[in-house]
Amino acid sequence: MSNFATFLAEDRRLVILRVLADMPAYRTNSFLLTTLLGKFGHEPSSDQVKGDLTWLQEQGLVKVDDAEGVYVATLTARGADVAAGRAVVPGVKRPGA
Repeated sequence: MSNFATFLAEDRRLVILRVLADMPAYRTNSFLLTTLLGKFGHEPSSDQVKGDLTWLQEQGLVKVDDAEGVYVATLTARGADVAAGRAVVPGVKRPGA
């Protein structure tokens, strides 16, 4: 992956965590995340969003449920810490960095 692609992936993952932190019950679905990422300057495919959610789940930052092909993501306590900059996870951009 190129440096630019890596930067975009790290920023996209941070945006996902920050969106989840602002959602009621800290959860939303992959379709809404795809739309909201577009509002923040990203234009990901649904496959990219699902891939990011899977990666974030592997890191313990979100919990993902598959509802008939639609991913429903819920922010974990660790994910909230990363979104707020209280914890650092390689592969997720730090807020303000």
